[in-house]
Amino acid sequence: MTVRLKIFYAALALAALAVLLGLAFAGSPATLATGVSIDGVDVGGMKTSDARALLDGKSARLASTAIVFTADGKKFPIRPNELGIEPDWARAIDAARNEGDGFGPLRGFKRIGVEVFGADVTPPTQVLAGALEYKLRLIASDVDRAPRDAALVRHGPRIVAVPARPGLVLDRKTAARVIVDELASLDRTQGTVELPLRRRAPHVTTADLARAARQARVATSAPVQLTLGPTRWRLSPKRIASLLELPSGGRTTLTIGGPVAGRWLVALGRRVAKPPRDADFAVDGSHVHVVPARPGTKLSALATTKAVLAAALRRTRRVAALPVVEAAPRRTTQQARAMRITGLVSSFTTDYGGIPNRIHNVQLVAHLIDDTLIAPGATFSFNRTTGARTADKGFLEAPVIVNGEVTTGLGGGVCQVSTTVFNAAFEGGLKITDRTNHALYISHYPQGRDATVNYPDVDLKFVNDTGHWMLLRTFVGSYSLTVSLYGTPVHRRVESTTAPLVTTGVIPVKKTIDPTLQPGEKVIDDPGVPPMSTSVTRDVYDADGKLLYHDTWYSSYRASPKLVRIGPSKKKAATKTRQQPPPN
Repeated sequence: MTVRLKIFYAALALAALAVLLGLAFAGSPATLATGVSIDGVDVGGMKTSDARALLDGKSARLASTAIVFTADGKKFPIRPNELGIEPDWARAIDAARNEGDGFGPLRGFKRIGVEVFGADVTPPTQVLAGALEYKLRLIASDVDRAPRDAALVRHGPRIVAVPARPGLVLDRKTAARVIVDELASLDRTQGTVELPLRRRAPHVTTADLARAARQARVATSAPVQLTLGPTRWRLSPKRIASLLELPSGGRTTLTIGGPVAGRWLVALGRRVAKPPRDADFAVDGSHVHVVPARPGTKLSALATTKAVLAAALRRTRRVAALPVVEAAPRRTTQQARAMRITGLVSSFTTDYGGIPNRIHNVQLVAHLIDDTLIAPGATFSFNRTTGARTADKGFLEAPVIVNGEVTTGLGGGVCQVSTTVFNAAFEGGLKITDRTNHALYISHYPQGRDATVNYPDVDLKFVNDTGHWMLLRTFVGSYSLTVSLYGTPVHRRVESTTAPLVTTGVIPVKKTIDPTLQPGEKVIDDPGVPPMSTSVTRDVYDADGKLLYHDTWYSSYRASPKLVRIGPSKKKAATKTRQQPPPN
């Protein structure tokens, strides 16, 4: 027999032996291979139904048994049924059967490998995602801790450093996997399960604030002297500490700022500032000249904070010169001269009197409209210039005309000023756009040239149509008021005609019974005034004689009733006499 033939027969014998060996270990396909475990539970040699019953039983007994999870020293017991955790034992058993499954001898060889090396199957697990996320949020709310940046804080007059502290945050993704794996597992040998945490580093460390801390100690170590010319101020260490804005929000530098420093700068600015003086106008008779503007000074707030901080950070020569800048006037001398207010355009005077309250109101409202500048083409409004006539402005009760009757009201006497302003504009030939006569005729005003006002609806308005700026000035004497308009004289000529004052009706009679009078006796307290009307026509010509305006103002005045007191009738007087008791 040849060598090749011997080798062939030997191989054939070995193959037969292997087949016999595979068949010997093949076992029954209805049972699981020896050495197979599911989630650590030995199910080798068991039927699949028995393995399923065993696993379902163990899982059911553990469904309401909590596992204690810990994080940062805090404990969180959780039961599998809280999260709806259910291992899929059917799929796990199928996977375990595949470990030792196959045809004939092949199954035997696979089972030999399982028996020798072992095989553990982990079941897939179902979980309620919403319940798991809710539980993770609860744990995170107890565990998560934001990092604390290092900071400088005030302790009385001292500034001290508070060290940084790292933060902690629950690693939710990993924690979710740990929780599900542990609650799905049948192995409950370990006592507690630690959940994973991640550290969060602070943005600012103590080292980052080392320089600012040293500066704060120097800044509050001694007073700082402020200088402005010969004036000196002293800042105590306590005051300096209050002005320092300590590092925050990731900032590591020391500055002067914050609400306390802001209020201090405002107060210091008031003490240091010299307000500028606007260019003004001085009246000398019919001429006007410009009073030059004068610049002022004010504190430079930003430069002051830098100067004070620089002085506070020095150990010696702790002196800060306050930086001031020029404060420009709102109206410069050049601007005032360009307005070309040089002379008198028109003027009018009215006399006034009455009770002290009325005189007070006339003087008060005259001061409110004094020094009013009217731009070229602008409209002067009496109400807009004075505003509401209220008690907080100082107006008092005085006689006024309301609904055609004389009574008392706040601001009585104001119409004396509006009438004077109207006549100044009238004599200046200016365009008058809004004027209302009084309800009752007032004889001491120019006939038909009175003007009443009532805030806010009844106004007096005129337009500066001269092409140049105008200045309205009031001059208040003891018994007279003068309103003058200054600007560039345009030499207008004004001609006016006043129509006669005519009676348009009868005087109404208002009778009252006066029991103190004898029967038939009559007393006239006021003769009354009939309703009347008049008109004023004005023609305005420019310097070349061209007619600019032809206006007529009509005025209608209500009647003032005749006031009569009369005695009672004889019959009523006799009845009253009989009702009197007899003398004692």
